[in-house]
Amino acid sequence: MGEKGIRVIFATSLLLMLLDFCKGSTIGVCYGRNADDLPTPDKVAQLVKLHNIKYLRIYDANIQVLKAFANTGVELMVGITNLDLLPFSQFQSNADTWLKNNILPYYPATKITYITVGAEVTEASNNVSSMVVPAMHNVQTALKKASLHRKIKVSTTHSLGVLSRSFPPSAGAFNSSHAFFLKPLLEFLAENQSPFMVDIYPYYAYSDSRNNVSLDYALFESSTEVVDPNTGLLYTNMFDAQIDAIYFALMGLNYRTIKIMVTETGWPSKGSAKEKAATPDNAQTYNTNLIRHVINDTGTPAKSGQELDVYVFSLFNENRKPGLESERNWGLFYPDQTSVYSLDFTGKGAVDTTTQANVSSSSGKWCIASSTASEVDLQSALDWACSAGNVDCSPIQPSQPCFEPDNLVSHASYAFNSYFQQNAATDIACSFGGVGVKTNKNPSYDKCLYMTAGSNKTATSNGTTTAAHSTSSSARTVSSLWVSTFLLLDFILFC
Repeated sequence: MGEKGIRVIFATSLLLMLLDFCKGSTIGVCYGRNADDLPTPDKVAQLVKLHNIKYLRIYDANIQVLKAFANTGVELMVGITNLDLLPFSQFQSNADTWLKNNILPYYPATKITYITVGAEVTEASNNVSSMVVPAMHNVQTALKKASLHRKIKVSTTHSLGVLSRSFPPSAGAFNSSHAFFLKPLLEFLAENQSPFMVDIYPYYAYSDSRNNVSLDYALFESSTEVVDPNTGLLYTNMFDAQIDAIYFALMGLNYRTIKIMVTETGWPSKGSAKEKAATPDNAQTYNTNLIRHVINDTGTPAKSGQELDVYVFSLFNENRKPGLESERNWGLFYPDQTSVYSLDFTGKGAVDTTTQANVSSSSGKWCIASSTASEVDLQSALDWACSAGNVDCSPIQPSQPCFEPDNLVSHASYAFNSYFQQNAATDIACSFGGVGVKTNKNPSYDKCLYMTAGSNKTATSNGTTTAAHSTSSSARTVSSLWVSTFLLLDFILFC
């Protein structure tokens, strides 16, 4: 290879490194599957792409999920469960076999970037924490054998209970009872440049201590500041205070280079009568403010401007989870793939609790398809609505705003509601042979706007103009990238 060719490769590599270095903080979503009514993994992959979610955490190495996300560009964090820690910690061959059967057949088409070995082990009822670091070493060794140890990072997740103190943040300290586990773990993370992964839940901090923590402080809405008496640092939200408590705990053990990654955070949209803070408004407010806070690379008071990767919990409501009502209602989407509430993953949108999807309204009425109706009855009613019913069904055609999720219930719901609104929103206009049901929750999502009484506003005009603008913006981005590439190449080749 000639000298010029070497310089071209070097220039390209340098550009890619610069782009990676400047990627900033990221927002991902946790894809839990503890439910019996979830869409298939291929449908989930479509939903994730539709909402421009680029980072996803899964809690095992399910083959169907790994296959579904091949060639999507979505980066996956794959999990090894606590139940598997014993065999992984005992024999290297177990880690080698797992990697061979569960990762290598799908990588790199499926973009796997992290492997979590165990989850919140200090909270586990059985004593498995002693197995974590040996298991991590075996997984790391397996990755080295496959030359993937620099591309796939290994870590484990923690609850905030790993700390003995978290307030004030500067007094953050690890629980001494976990020292036997934490010392070799932190050495592993520092040696392999892996992040300290932690699950952060201001919702629980508020729920457990309402007399000391205000709701606004937990929701990033506080107009007052909490002062750390030891450092003088000012905190306007609970999230930053909890993150900095981890930073100070790490610094207290002289681990100043280990980065923190938030592998779970969020807010429930529904709870029992005693869980009054679990509402769609609060969930939307928390997650919207969280995303804006992270994407802006705000950092925390102790680490101003520090990049922070965060995963929102969770993609779906999970109806098989035990415990309080809120445990089953952390999802951003219902199992039918409609939004629980509107959420802008770009961090640029404003919190609008007056128009969010699926929030109860005393005046609004919509008509949707029954989720228990037979496909034959739904298809017949949909065909009628789009023909004799004179409904404009173009928004549910391919490439249009309401085509995704591509399922009969979603398409029929849009058509039923349009007919319902066009016919004075009477009870009979939502009958459709018994497969239509009225709701006071707005089914609109993203660019798919459902018609409301007294309005002719549908998804068609909104979706068209938005799509055109998006295409133009994308073209400018690609053009800018090529210009940057050629400028860098010219500089190195001809200087």
